[in-house]
Amino acid sequence: MSGKKFIEATKNIDFTKTYSPEEALKILVKASYVKFDETVELHARLGVDGRQADQQVRGVVVLPAGTGKKLKVLVIAKGDKADEATKAGADYVGAEEIIAKIAGQNWLDFDVCITTPDMMGLLGRVAKILGPKGLMPNPKSGTVTNDVAKAIADVKAGKVEYRLEKNNIVHCPIGKVSFGVEKLLSNYQTLIDALARAKPASSKGTYFRSVSLATTMGPGLKIQV
Repeated sequence: MSGKKFIEATKNIDFTKTYSPEEALKILVKASYVKFDETVELHARLGVDGRQADQQVRGVVVLPAGTGKKLKVLVIAKGDKADEATKAGADYVGAEEIIAKIAGQNWLDFDVCITTPDMMGLLGRVAKILGPKGLMPNPKSGTVTNDVAKAIADVKAGKVEYRLEKNNIVHCPIGKVSFGVEKLLSNYQTLIDALARAKPASSKGTYFRSVSLATTMGPGLKIQV
């Protein structure tokens, strides 16, 4: 990025320095120059080999201050579980008709898909549509469950999923600039603790190889874990 506003906002930042998380967040919040509420993201390069099945890093965590984003939740369920989902505040609830809509219309107007275990066979029909978008329910992310009410509550409260991507990096949002430093720091610490707990037993050497915090349009700052 080399726009005038970016240059002006970041002119006093030392990009060679490694900051504490609190210092970095103070700088990022102050340096935000755009007219929308930017997302703050954590990027962590981990000392694992994602090509190895026993070195995958994936899980979910509920951020104490939430994500700042209102998520649309689809629940695939029948009978009592469908009623439970509706009462718990799901945005969309259905079964075969919803799956047919996804398959026939490529309908993806939702952010999270939750289902009961008995419906996973039907969802296989649209796995090739949901999978690439990161929307396929998965037991590891808590989206394949009989406790649909809790799953919905967790998503609405600020549950995020983290998982290892290319180059052994985890990218995950920790909130919005408008949260302020205190709430962002609380979310950051919750996420970094979850990543530490998720360290594979087979991972050797330094686990957190490099960690940075960045805003949507702003700079990325290296931080010390």
